[in-house]
Amino acid sequence: MSKRSVAVIPGDGIGPEVIGAALKVLEKVSPNKFDFQEVAMGGNAIDKYGEPLPAASLKTCQNAEATLLGAVGGPKWDNVSPEIRPERGLLGVRAGLEVFANIRPARIFQPLASACPLRKDIADKGIDFIIVRELTGGIYFGEHKAFEINGERAASDLMQYTEHEIRRIAHVAFKMARGRRKILTSVDKANILTSSRLWRDVVNEVAKEYPDVTVNHLYVDNASMQLIRVPSEFDVIVTENTFGDILSDEASQIVGSIGMIPSASLGDNNRGLYEPIHGSAPDIAGQDKANPIGTILAAAMMLRYSFEMSKEADLIENAVDEVLKEGWRTGDIYTDSEHENLIGGKKMCDVIISHL
Repeated sequence: MSKRSVAVIPGDGIGPEVIGAALKVLEKVSPNKFDFQEVAMGGNAIDKYGEPLPAASLKTCQNAEATLLGAVGGPKWDNVSPEIRPERGLLGVRAGLEVFANIRPARIFQPLASACPLRKDIADKGIDFIIVRELTGGIYFGEHKAFEINGERAASDLMQYTEHEIRRIAHVAFKMARGRRKILTSVDKANILTSSRLWRDVVNEVAKEYPDVTVNHLYVDNASMQLIRVPSEFDVIVTENTFGDILSDEASQIVGSIGMIPSASLGDNNRGLYEPIHGSAPDIAGQDKANPIGTILAAAMMLRYSFEMSKEADLIENAVDEVLKEGWRTGDIYTDSEHENLIGGKKMCDVIISHL
């Protein structure tokens, strides 16, 4: 039987560390089933090739069945030309793979309830929601201009959406809500932005096809407040690119640490891009402090969505649950409790593997 192909982007900073952990877990749960092809992207690609996403790297990702990504960027490349910043590579691979739906689950593991910064009575109600973020439109992909007005520097960024872009992401979110608690919250800024008014109109049109799903609309500022006040009331959140980027980082802190959250970026062609939502954290790179759980859980999402290996995905997720119940903690989720054991990222990987 031929091996399944996975493009691997270690990236920058702690990227290679957390990717290495995820590959070890994948090899343990599915030995000799994958052909991992490492490719350059981000700051490391700039250093080696002068660009953040070489054509050969993108082609490898496009030819693979799935792509697993660490994180890219860092202060080292802050002053390079905007056209070749590491983040441009990230936008390029998303566009090249035609992935438009970013799925970001936010669930508080009960053993980590003490790491939640919210009041205990709020955390104890349970936090388990999914953010469905539109990934290839909006201000990140709009026209960016720098110019002058009356001799003064000025700049503009275009936030643009088409009807079909909104419609397709809405369908993804409604289908996901239908398989959960049947509650969908659409987040926009329709009181101010014309693009958000179109967003709301299209979501309401799509809602007619899903009469069993309850739809709520929230302005993004109110949504960010309600996520803190009553996170247990959210089920599936659908929103545009920029708002989704911000809200998912907020969600990561609600559940204890940004190092715990995986994400999947999906399109219509069955190729997926999987990654943790955290950045490259160059300040702790090489110190064995990085939490690999978000990346390991991203690998589990890859097994489930791209390879239909739900049994193996469950094994990984259950192993993470057991490890946390036993009190094993990396620094970002450690609270100095007598029931917790502070360990490094490598040890965390080893402990998770021991539970498979």
